[in-house]
Amino acid sequence: DIKSKLISNHKFNEKKNITKVIELLKSGAIISLISDAGTPSISDPGSILIQECVTNNITVTPIPGASAVAAAISISGFSEKFFFYGFFPEKKRDLIKDLKKLSEIDSSIIFFVSPKKINKIIPELKTYFTKRKIVFCREISKFYEEFIRINIDDLKPFYKDPRGEFTVVISEIIERKKHSEELDESVKTNIKKMINKLSIKEITSIINQNNRIPKKEIYNYCLKLKNEN
Repeated sequence: DIKSKLISNHKFNEKKNITKVIELLKSGAIISLISDAGTPSISDPGSILIQECVTNNITVTPIPGASAVAAAISISGFSEKFFFYGFFPEKKRDLIKDLKKLSEIDSSIIFFVSPKKINKIIPELKTYFTKRKIVFCREISKFYEEFIRINIDDLKPFYKDPRGEFTVVISEIIERKKHSEELDESVKTNIKKMINKLSIKEITSIINQNNRIPKKEIYNYCLKLKNEN
C-alpha cells in the first residue's frame, strides 16, 4: 500500500538510476531505499547509490530491520565472531579460490545460497571445511522454518532441490591444524631438500600451494632448520 512514487532499482539498472536519484536528493526530496526481501546493499542492490550519496555529502540513515545474518548466527551455537561472505561467484574457479581463502578464517562464516546451487557446493565444502560443523537455515521466521545441523564431513547432497534460499553458517575451526613439529615426514623431507637452495619465503609458498598447511607452520619449521645450520 505504498502510495509514493516508486523507482525500480535492481542490478541491471542501478547505475542508470544514479544521476536521477542524486538530483532528486539534492533538490531536497526524501528517498527511501527499500527491499521486499533482505536488507538493501547487503547482497542486494544499494551499495552503488550509497557510495554516490557519500561522495556528494548526502546523509544516509539506516533503519534496522530483520536480518537473516544476525538471526542465523544467533541460533548457530558457533562463535559470535563471524565473517559474512554473501553469495558465491558463478564460476567454479572463482568459487574454489574463495573457499580456500575462507577455510583459513578461524571464526564462524556465513553465506547465502539458492536451493538450485546448494548441491553443487556441498563437495567443495567437504573439501575445504573438513572437521567443522555447519547449520543450514531455511525460511527463517516463516511457516516452514527449518534448521539442519550436521558435521561437514557427514554432508550429503539433498535428495531434491529444497525450497527457499539458505542462510548457511559454518563453525569456527574446531580441530586445530598440526604444528610444525607434527608436520608429515614427507613434507619435512621436501623442505630439507630446498632449505639451502631457496629462500624461506619461496619454500613456504611452494609447500603451501601443494599442501593445506598454514604458511606460519611452514615458515617456523624452515626457520628452525636455518638456525640449526
